Amino acid sequence: MTRELLKGNEAIAEAAVRAGLDAYFGYPITPQTELLEYLARRMPELGRAFVQAESEVAAINMVYGAACTGKRVMTSSSGPGISLMQEGLSYLAGAELPAVVVDVMRGGPGLGNIAACQSDYFQVTRSAGHGDFRPLTLAPATIQEAIDLTGLAFDLAERYRMLVILLVDGNLGQMMEPAELPPFRQREPSLPEWALGGAEGRPPRIITSIYLQPEALERHNLALQAKLAAIAEREQRSSGMYLEDADLIVVAFGSAARVAQNAVEAARARGMAVGLFRPITLSPFPSRRLARLAPRARAFLVVEMNAGQMIEDVRLAVGERAPVRFYGRMGGVEMLPDEVVQAIEQTMHDTRVTKNGARRLDVEVRS
Repeated sequence: MTRELLKGNEAIAEAAVRAGLDAYFGYPITPQTELLEYLARRMPELGRAFVQAESEVAAINMVYGAACTGKRVMTSSSGPGISLMQEGLSYLAGAELPAVVVDVMRGGPGLGNIAACQSDYFQVTRSAGHGDFRPLTLAPATIQEAIDLTGLAFDLAERYRMLVILLVDGNLGQMMEPAELPPFRQREPSLPEWALGGAEGRPPRIITSIYLQPEALERHNLALQAKLAAIAEREQRSSGMYLEDADLIVVAFGSAARVAQNAVEAARARGMAVGLFRPITLSPFPSRRLARLAPRARAFLVVEMNAGQMIEDVRLAVGERAPVRFYGRMGGVEMLPDEVVQAIEQTMHDTRVTKNGARRLDVEVRS
């Protein structure tokens, strides 16, 4: 295998094809439309199903129907389209159906703009629909990682029979980088035992998310919560750099983590003991590893392309053991490494005397 120059949206689409994607249903919206356009050509070439639905509502319900057959299914959209899918996403979760959803984030709220942003964090980690559940959410920072996590998304969806969201932003969807695509997977033709495919010669199977008796629905919810607890125990993923001696730890995901990495490198060159912690699973959030770092760090700086959403999960993990500060840009405004370096310097200055027994300070740091 060789590395080639790949565009983010198209790389994710081809990675899904090679991971065994059987059916795709979607509706065009910038900045993810290239993903849909790529699959509109690629899926029929391989004799697989592609449908451009009349809306995002239709697309997610087509995903629901196809997922009932045990096939590998996917849709993709951006913030406004994901909002329209919320009911269907909840139905998928309630029926315990495996499916992959790609969210290529744009600026909001409302129609906003088509610039890169990270303001869908709450939407894809807190619920992605009504009811007591959370999806499993993966956040790559490079095109190579987006390729790798696309394959993992399908594996996790099938392993746990649940919704998995691949969360990228417009920068990653539109940019081009050298990356390596995996070979085509050879998959077993047999369907899982729960799937619908005709009841001849076996008892009928029922897939549903409706439980009219409260006691029955409570039992179902308890089972779902047990599954989420198992996922939180097994599937927390993160990466880091310069964490061993860091007085200040910058926490960022996706494209913001790329900017933060450059800022951390620049700060280290100036003699500052700064590290970078990058969550890869946003749900479940990698709180165990972050909590272990909290007693050793003087402070944490959360860097996001939004008004501060992931910061809530960082605060829950860190607790009262260190101050947690925030730096962010909104509306698709691109942040620069120099801005983050300034926020690092300000945070280190403000927290220099709070190493031991630090109280949390919630003052925002902005340029």
